[in-house]
Amino acid sequence: MIFLKAFVVGGLICVISQILLEKTKMLPGRIMVLLVCTGVVLSFFGLFAPLKEFAGAGATVPLLGFGHVLMEGVKEAVDEHGFLGLFMGGFRAGALGTAAALILGWIASLFFKPKSGSDN
Repeated sequence: MIFLKAFVVGGLICVISQILLEKTKMLPGRIMVLLVCTGVVLSFFGLFAPLKEFAGAGATVPLLGFGHVLMEGVKEAVDEHGFLGLFMGGFRAGALGTAAALILGWIASLFFKPKSGSDN
């Protein structure tokens, strides 16, 4: 049942993103930022934890989960370092995921040859 919940919630997030992409003039980068900020806002108001409990990976894998991770990192850093934690927490919390994406992307580039736009 957890797989169905994750699929439905993750799918709804993707459907909303696709509707925004097709029905508005928002660019993909802005939609991604909107998703991260939505995760931060949901986390701030305590709504992300119940969503995560219900949907599992359906809530944590999309960019909403990255926003939640950033918010949690900022909360912990503010508790430890006060005002300076506002600037430190997000970097510390997001560093592992960002580093993994960069390293795995580089490894993938070793195995696959990218196509340029003129090759289509």
